[in-house]
Order: sequence, then C-alpha cells, then structure tokens
Amino acid sequence: QVQLVESGGGLVQAGGSLRLSCVASGEIFKINAMGWYRQAPGKQRELVAAITSGGSPNYADSVKGRFTISRDNAKNTVYLQMNSLKPEDTAVYYCNADVVTATNLFGMDYWGKGTLVTVSS
Repeated sequence: QVQLVESGGGLVQAGGSLRLSCVASGEIFKINAMGWYRQAPGKQRELVAAITSGGSPNYADSVKGRFTISRDNAKNTVYLQMNSLKPEDTAVYYCNADVVTATNLFGMDYWGKGTLVTVSS
C-alpha cells in the first residue's frame, strides 16, 4: 500500500510564498511522474504542475513563472514552491504520483488527502 502525505499549506497574504511538500511511503518500487493538483470551491480539480522521474517539469499557464516543482527521488518527495501568490491560488492542493509496486508493475495513480492554501487579498 502506498500513502502520500502533503504538508506546508496555510494562510498567506497576496504576494507571499509557501512551500508544499509531499512524501510517498509504502512498498514502492519506483515513482514515475509526480504532480500537484488543486481544487478551488465550486471548481473542478486542475493540474498545477507535474514533474517526470528525470526531473522535467511542466506547469499550468496560470502559475508559470511563479511556482516551481521539484523532487527528491531518494526521499520519494515532491515539492511545490509557490511565490507571488494571488487570491485566485486559494484551493486545496493535492499531491499525485504514478507509483510502481509489486502488485502494479505498470504503475498506478495515488493521491494525497490535500492541504489547504488560502491567499488573502
């Protein structure tokens, strides 16, 4: 079984910064892509940023130039550095990982429970 646990959310003023972390644990053979999604009240969940196992990132247009995704493969951890935060960034942020285990050799998507980010104006 695999678990993803996010941390680092909170309340911040517009223009401020936060750093989210997500640690994957369990019977992990390999982690392929990892990413961050967010869901604002009344809206669908959307991709914020993702990163391949080799470290290649991609970002939603709305966060390019402000957010940076990174990962530490030795620690099974993915980070999201969020700068110049705006009120419209307010959402629950979810960690996602494509994990290879003994029972899912082609990989399977796992999700964290989410961490709330609130940006005040």
